[in-house]
Amino acid sequence: MGFSSWLRRNAEHYLLVAAHEKIAHQQGTTPPRPPRGLKEIFWLRIFAPVYGALPWSLRSRIMRAMPGSHRRTWAPAPRPRGPAV
Repeated sequence: MGFSSWLRRNAEHYLLVAAHEKIAHQQGTTPPRPPRGLKEIFWLRIFAPVYGALPWSLRSRIMRAMPGSHRRTWAPAPRPRGPAV
């Protein structure tokens, strides 16, 4: 696995966990378990808040610069050519 796919996979996972924590706090429900170890502390207490504070224009530029599936362009659906037979 390349660096960019590793980074994207970890970022997606820990941003999701951080969102769960935020919603649990807002709703007064049980949050996910607290982070254990330096890796989880970094991703949940440093990366997620910094990422959330970045303006969308900067986040978008960073995502477009990184190789991965989010850079794919999707072709429009082909126009139908008549009745399907």
